[in-house]
Amino acid sequence: MIKLLHTADIHLDSPLKSLALRDPDLRDRVQAATRGAFTRIVDTALDEDVAGLLIAGDLYDGAARSARTAAFLTAQFDRLRDACIPVFLIKGNHDAENPITGEVTLPDNVHVFSGRGGAVQLGAHDIWIHGVSFSGRHAPDSLLPKFAPPVAGAVNIALLHSSLAGAAGHDTYAPCTVAELGAMGFDYWALGHIHKRQIHAQAPWIVMPGTPQGRDIGEPGPHSATLLTVEGGQISVSECHTSQVEFLPVEVDVTACEDEGALRDHLRKEIQQCAASLQSDAAILRLRLTGGFARRWQVERDRDTWAETVSGMARETGCLWVEKLEIALTDPDGPRIDSSATAELSALMQAIRTEPGYAAQIEAQLAEILSDLPAHIRAALIPDEDAATALAQRLAETGARHVTALMKGASE
Repeated sequence: MIKLLHTADIHLDSPLKSLALRDPDLRDRVQAATRGAFTRIVDTALDEDVAGLLIAGDLYDGAARSARTAAFLTAQFDRLRDACIPVFLIKGNHDAENPITGEVTLPDNVHVFSGRGGAVQLGAHDIWIHGVSFSGRHAPDSLLPKFAPPVAGAVNIALLHSSLAGAAGHDTYAPCTVAELGAMGFDYWALGHIHKRQIHAQAPWIVMPGTPQGRDIGEPGPHSATLLTVEGGQISVSECHTSQVEFLPVEVDVTACEDEGALRDHLRKEIQQCAASLQSDAAILRLRLTGGFARRWQVERDRDTWAETVSGMARETGCLWVEKLEIALTDPDGPRIDSSATAELSALMQAIRTEPGYAAQIEAQLAEILSDLPAHIRAALIPDEDAATALAQRLAETGARHVTALMKGASE
């Protein structure tokens, strides 16, 4: 029985992105989360006594130059070398643009495949590792023609950094289809690039392991690497947990809560349950309150107080932090007829919000505010024109709800 460990998209020293990181206790705890995840990968390789570590691209993150990153990486590879564990690495799009990639002299147990491709036998085992690296930052064409045919009579494993036929949120790199991979004759495709784990096929195995450490709320939940077991020429796979920090979107239905006291009790119970079921060392929550609640306007009015309340509950667990509190409550008995001045003003705001002239003014003001932000933050908030319009509409709706909540709760 022979084991190998497959990972990709480590993005070493990539910063986690969350408003919750303004908390110095959390920031200090997670600033090295990608290093912690990679250390766990090496720990697992040693504990499982694997015959090799497969890294399918994007070991590094961007063009940042860091001697400390290089020193950390070399130390981890040395741990594997001391245990006689080889590393097989291909370069992805982030590796190709990173200065460290070509400057660090890696230990002799690390084999980096070139852009021309190649194949290496795994020690004395009848297993061959194939791989093709990116030659530059972009790979608009398929890399499959660069792979040599699989070795007859052996187990053949191929490393490829690819977006496959495309995935939301990921640029197109080295495009190919699952059918094309299946027709190549390899026994296991060790993929990389898409940050969500997915097993595309089992005959042959076509596995995207996902990133070992999520970096923002768009990469939620626990993350892992993939352990291959080769026995009698057959391959089986399992997950090995790696992430130190999870991003968790949590929706809490508060319909059963009669008042604020019951709401606090319910939220504390939900937060404690999140802590008890956590697979990583820590988590950053995005809480969304839903359901009917009789005093929803008061909650809307006092949203800052409630945000501090749930943040305190999370910190009490010692492993949870709240990034954002979203309030999407409704009246428990549905919309009610309200002829008060507040209701009339609320209806007027809703009507004005849909007028083209008002919408254009909001978008213009938003553009002015965004112009003061760094370019990368602007790109994240408004990747296209439609996103700018949607953000303006969302801000106008949220503002109208908040003003209405302040007026409805003013007498209490």
